[in-house]
Amino acid sequence: IAPDEAVIFVTVPTAADVVRDWPRRALVVNRSDLHSAFEETDQDLIRDLETELVASGDVSLYTSRSLMRTEGAVAGDRAVFLDHGVDFDRFAAATGSPHPDLADIPKPIVGFFGGIDDYVVDLELLEKVAADLPDCSLVLVGDATCPIDHIVNRPNVHWFGFRPYEEIPSFGAGFDVALMPWLRNEWIEQCNPIKMKEYLAIGVPVVSTDFPEVRFYSETIAIADDHDHFIDLIREALDGKAVGSVESRKARVEGSTWDRKAEELVVLGERVAH
Repeated sequence: IAPDEAVIFVTVPTAADVVRDWPRRALVVNRSDLHSAFEETDQDLIRDLETELVASGDVSLYTSRSLMRTEGAVAGDRAVFLDHGVDFDRFAAATGSPHPDLADIPKPIVGFFGGIDDYVVDLELLEKVAADLPDCSLVLVGDATCPIDHIVNRPNVHWFGFRPYEEIPSFGAGFDVALMPWLRNEWIEQCNPIKMKEYLAIGVPVVSTDFPEVRFYSETIAIADDHDHFIDLIREALDGKAVGSVESRKARVEGSTWDRKAEELVVLGERVAH
């Protein structure tokens, strides 16, 4: 293919320096995160690169409707929402088949799987869950990039650390309630966590802090206004008053497979190329 016939797909803002002068037929900019919200970056520089790419791209793909609105003045009618997918078959198949490492953990289990980062996960809220629900086991599965001794040293907290991706669905299948304890910050406001669909594919009740994208799932996910409400919603779910049902949660994401998203992306790529 001739260089000026190529459709270039960019996923990170620092690629702006690379693609700026490349010959091309079209530029597709993937906006999966607001990278300039990361405090460890040169935020002004990254923000300028994000703006440059969105302004010069022929299409900007957004996985977050909130981020698409935020950048709407720059992206204009070139903005396209392309939601995240989910490995539906893998997670749905785990329903009712919890990981054997959970066999000796006292029920009920409220759990979280994923990276534990202090710029994403509300550690204060996790500590409150463990303290306010002493008759529950809080199960955490995933690496921690910050100190969490004050949480995992509690007697009802069980931290399994990193586990291979293939094991994650069966851990989730052992949760009586799955948690999305996000902080309220700029990054979370503009995100769309894949974990949300993974929990729903398993069919487990989900309790989440509030952020824009989760509101599109309010018929299947309980959304908390604050820390106390978060605890109340967990109690309600454990009392059989969870939002949604196993069937409705699975149905909500059944059509959102990665294969389906790949097909949508191919169609979009063909449209841009012509």
